Amino acid sequence: MNNVYIKKQPDYSLPQVTEAVTEILQWGGIDKKISTDTTILLKPNMLSKSSPDKAVTTHPVVVEAVINSLLSMGAKAENITIADSSGGPQNPVVIAANYKGCGYTDVADRCGVNLYTKLESVAVKTDGIMVKEFELLAPVVESDIIINLPKFKTHVMTAMSGAVKNLFGTVPGLKKAEFHMRFPDKDNFSNMIVDLAQTVKPHFTIVDGIAGMEGDGPGSGTPREFGVLLGGENIYYIDAVICNMMGFKITTPPIMAAAVKRGLVPMELPQGTVQGDVEMYTPIDNFSMPKSYGVDFSHRVPRPIRWATPAVEKLLAPKPKINNAACIGCGKCRDICPQHTITVDKGKAKINMTNCIRCFCCHEMCPVKAIDVKRNIFFNI
Repeated sequence: MNNVYIKKQPDYSLPQVTEAVTEILQWGGIDKKISTDTTILLKPNMLSKSSPDKAVTTHPVVVEAVINSLLSMGAKAENITIADSSGGPQNPVVIAANYKGCGYTDVADRCGVNLYTKLESVAVKTDGIMVKEFELLAPVVESDIIINLPKFKTHVMTAMSGAVKNLFGTVPGLKKAEFHMRFPDKDNFSNMIVDLAQTVKPHFTIVDGIAGMEGDGPGSGTPREFGVLLGGENIYYIDAVICNMMGFKITTPPIMAAAVKRGLVPMELPQGTVQGDVEMYTPIDNFSMPKSYGVDFSHRVPRPIRWATPAVEKLLAPKPKINNAACIGCGKCRDICPQHTITVDKGKAKINMTNCIRCFCCHEMCPVKAIDVKRNIFFNI
């Protein structure tokens, strides 16, 4: 089913969110797929150890609402697992701390469901264009049903972070850094993400857009209330709806461009695709785009000198820049950097731009928003 259900939901009142989530899941027929022995994986966006008010991660109320709804449909708490892998070095203590900081530990305790803190992964063969095998968290492979719970956010590298990009969290810890190293080009990286999505194939997705992020997301943007939940089976159609609401052309986010090229989603959604509270399906007023989006200007380069375009684009591309006044020298940017270009000296981080691949992992993971995206003045003209 390619339809997308949009539900108006102004706040994080648990009873109201549970009612809304149940409506979405029943619309999608998930209630007919649940039995007492069905194993279910909930995959939130747990980018980092971040409190719910920062709108970086999927709100714990949404996660709890989904659990309550599944339990009402006959699922057993012991068969439900919350699992995600943040970036950087991982061990059970770090993973548990991330769950705690995001509010998921309290949810798991109240509902009696499992939190996955192990480091076990399973190699899965795929017929992808960029990747032929992925290491995935064990519950991703072992669960009967995967419910994807992304956040409605922008992203400085991929323009938006939605249903498709959220699946990168099924790859364990530093394995993600390896993919950034292998695919520093955003188009190749995005094709890899589509390969991953075609491998994981979540059964259903609910996007937390009650509050989300605009500007320089996914970790350092500006929280903003949007008042919506979105649901559906087809992650590409869901992200196409998010594109339209954010004001992007569908092929502006490179992940969506890759999906369009593969025929996974059309350039324009068919009439009637969006159902539910359709009045919410409209471009968001004064939505703030990430500074780095739209850096590719090759179409403006005269044909005779297009051979130089890659070098010029690299010169003019946005770059991460340390805000020394805000930097606390915690070293998280250093630890996450796939190229090992960041050092911490005298309590301040420093980036060696010579080897920087502009993956913006440092920007994503900085806990105090001390890494800015420096955009060349050329793109502000």
